[in-house]
Amino acid sequence: MSNSKKLDSTKADIKNLEKKLGEVLGLERAAQKAVDELISMKLLDAGDIDEVKEVQEEANSHEEKLLEVVKQLSQDEELKIDMKTIEETAKETEKKATKIMKTYLGEEPDKSEALEFLCLAEGGEVSHYEVLETISKKFDNRKLRSTVRSILRQEKAHLTVCTDMAKEAVA
Repeated sequence: MSNSKKLDSTKADIKNLEKKLGEVLGLERAAQKAVDELISMKLLDAGDIDEVKEVQEEANSHEEKLLEVVKQLSQDEELKIDMKTIEETAKETEKKATKIMKTYLGEEPDKSEALEFLCLAEGGEVSHYEVLETISKKFDNRKLRSTVRSILRQEKAHLTVCTDMAKEAVA
């Protein structure tokens, strides 16, 4: 493989990493806002609120951990990760996710739809983190890989919690 071909591949990998980091950041932010909105719409029972508030707190923690990794990557002279690109992607993704929620819930949502939307959102996060985990393997950065792996485990647990609540709501 020629050096120019290898460099192009690295640039493409960096662009993919920036995009996916922006997307997961946007999804984490959208998840936090979705919980607040579902609670304010009185679509969740008291017991559900406690569980989704915990998921919301973890989403905030994930956002903070990701921002720490992004900052570290942006200071890496070889990678030259563009924080502005990541932030723009995050804002766009957050906006899209919020629009999807409003479309999914419609005019008169009920508890079941609210919980099923949370399942949809968590499933999307799991998928995005799975892809980010694959992308992160292309980079020699332990913090990136371990952070993504750790968050992915928690997102899978969130999906299980939301699915269990949705099933319980219709039982």
